[in-house]
Amino acid sequence: MTKRLFIKTYGCQMNVYDSARMADLMAPLGYVLAPEVETADLVILNTCHIREKAAEKVFSELGAIRRLKQARARRGGRMVVAVAGCVAQAEGEEILRRAPFVDLVFGPQAYHRLPEMVARAERAAGPGILDTSFPVESKFDHLPESAAAPGVSAFLTIQEGCDKFCTFCVVPYTRGAEHSRSAADIITEARRLAAAGAREITLLGQNVNAYHGASPGGGEWRLGELIRALARLPGLARLRYTTSHPRDVDGSLIAAHRDVPELMPFLHLPVQSGSDRVLAAMNRRHSADQYRHTVDRLRAARPDLALSSDFIVGFPGESDADFEATLRLVREIGFAQAFSFKYSPRPGTPASIEPDQVPDHVKSERLAELQALLGDQQRAFNQACVGRALPVLFERPGRHTGQLVGRSPYLQSVHAEASKERIGDIVAVRVEAARSNSLAGAIAAEAVAA
Repeated sequence: MTKRLFIKTYGCQMNVYDSARMADLMAPLGYVLAPEVETADLVILNTCHIREKAAEKVFSELGAIRRLKQARARRGGRMVVAVAGCVAQAEGEEILRRAPFVDLVFGPQAYHRLPEMVARAERAAGPGILDTSFPVESKFDHLPESAAAPGVSAFLTIQEGCDKFCTFCVVPYTRGAEHSRSAADIITEARRLAAAGAREITLLGQNVNAYHGASPGGGEWRLGELIRALARLPGLARLRYTTSHPRDVDGSLIAAHRDVPELMPFLHLPVQSGSDRVLAAMNRRHSADQYRHTVDRLRAARPDLALSSDFIVGFPGESDADFEATLRLVREIGFAQAFSFKYSPRPGTPASIEPDQVPDHVKSERLAELQALLGDQQRAFNQACVGRALPVLFERPGRHTGQLVGRSPYLQSVHAEASKERIGDIVAVRVEAARSNSLAGAIAAEAVAA
């Protein structure tokens, strides 16, 4: 008997990967993905704790789901409701207290037990099932092969957890200690994704360049060695990885940027602040000059490398001079893209109890100034692409008839007129116009001739 599964995914790419694997786990039990929550027999909210008021957004969503579950019950049916992910890990007991109609609450390290938990919930009514343990066994050892077609671009989790304990971050508490999958398992999954049509794979991890997995021949590989092995897989044309920590950019990874053409010249390398005093308070374990030095080494290895980063403004105790140091670092390095946020306390993190909190209006003023600078840099980078022929991996149809959308090596979204048969191809597109967040162009004459 076919049952319907609806998954709403919040936050990072790792949650996107986790949601896909949960769907794989439930497929042998007859569950197919439902396009809308109203028709679902099993609803999963796969949550993220990074953004501000993340828990309250989940509770708001649960309010609407409760009404759907009650309506299903009045018709004699059953809707199983689950909350997964980092909010579930951090606030599992509170979720069951405030939303007792929720059947399952489980953290990111327990989702391989989803079929068992659903079966328990379906067999008997009672209090919701809570599983926020950090099991000794790896969940990856218990996951089935993915049944779904990956698409042109696919995500592949290679590492989870973090041992850095930045004072603003909940990841070590919700995802646990660093764990790296074996290189053989990753290569097997990547080969399967490529055989199913993936031309590009993005390697994922909370601290992805801390990867240190068992190598096929014994010993251990770091991320640089893994990238070299993956680049040799037939059909795989592009590799990316995210999210990185500046402390874990080692020589082998820099060499991979120099030597491996399949590794795209775009790197997301969060710095968070340009002030050494703030970086120390954040427990980032690097200084602003160490970050600059790392960027210099990467650009020496790959001169066309473009950078993205993360910034937090208004961290507790941040002064005007600290903020000016951040602006100075941004001006010196230059970023093609960036994500910037006002600091917001996360319960249970050391920074949340610091007494010297920055007033919200000051945070807002600083964020506006930083975002204006970063926006100018992004527009300048995009504008510099006008007139160039960039290799674009077409991924999907665009909004307009006869239009395709793809990605440049620098992760820019690129629109061009092309037939749907070109999806999955890497085609030279001459850029004709640059917008804030995308490029537009036409297939280059040499690409048409080819």
